[in-house]
Amino acid sequence: MPEHPGLPAVSVVICSYSEDRWDLLMGALDSVRTQTVPPKQTIVVVDYNVDLYKRLIFTVPDAVIVENNGPKGLSGARNTGAAVAKAEIVAFLDDDAEAEPDWLERLAALYDDPDVLAVGGRVEPLWEAGRPGHFANELDWIVGCTYRGMPKVAAEVRNVIGANMSFRADVLDRAGGFNTALGRQDAVPLGCEETELCIRAVIGTPGSRVVYEPAALVHHHVPAGRGTLRYMLARSWSEGISKAQVSKVVGHKRALGPERRYVRQVLPRAVFAGVRGWLRGEDPAGLGRAAVIIAVLAATATGYVRGRRLPAAPAPQKPVPVSPDEPWREVQ
Repeated sequence: MPEHPGLPAVSVVICSYSEDRWDLLMGALDSVRTQTVPPKQTIVVVDYNVDLYKRLIFTVPDAVIVENNGPKGLSGARNTGAAVAKAEIVAFLDDDAEAEPDWLERLAALYDDPDVLAVGGRVEPLWEAGRPGHFANELDWIVGCTYRGMPKVAAEVRNVIGANMSFRADVLDRAGGFNTALGRQDAVPLGCEETELCIRAVIGTPGSRVVYEPAALVHHHVPAGRGTLRYMLARSWSEGISKAQVSKVVGHKRALGPERRYVRQVLPRAVFAGVRGWLRGEDPAGLGRAAVIIAVLAATATGYVRGRRLPAAPAPQKPVPVSPDEPWREVQ
């Protein structure tokens, strides 16, 4: 694989768990194949689905196909992929996302600063049935996307977004990888594993930083079911529980710093704008959107209170290396 002068080599990890997402996974792989800076490897990790694993082995000849050898779930799968990666940088792309052609180039460029441990990019939603009128841009985090209120230019942040992120390989190794007690398992919408990892990595390397580069863009498929109020509230509840677990591991201030600004500044502006637009007759959906923002905030806060009462998530452990005898295949 030809190297790009001045940029570090990158291994791309895509985790998948269901054949129902096959077409989306193929789209993700196609977007990696068309990168202006080709990856050193493309790794697909299958999370405990033998049929999907076999289908990939016989269908995708230009990628490393490996089964998750850690605990079931997204964190275990990501750790398995990172253990297989051979490049200096490990980038993660969701199996239902498609990257712009300069995605890897934009991410890799920021690693010229040795203090940068991780770089994430912008995630724009691709709504299957169009954005619902009640779904404010400020709430796009619910569907794993960049939300209004995030930086518009490259900036230091607390954490990256899971659908579009990268880390130095040695950082993942030193930090022990993603905490498998956190993160999505099948369709259970828990999360915050990337938040906890970023905080833990920076704590372990004083003076280091995590960077958000909005020019590194991926498009994230959002099925119609995730635009419903029921899903929004369930996801918000789970987010509150996840944030509570992270706060137990890294402390309240580190876990909730950006959220405080978001709740005090971003959400009130969105609520007032929605109500004002509705009163003026300029935005018929504005009142409903404002009400949903308040409901989401309440669900998240309730989930957080509930999560504080649960046992703390155990500390992460280093992933088990993939055995040389594991039946995965890499085509050079």
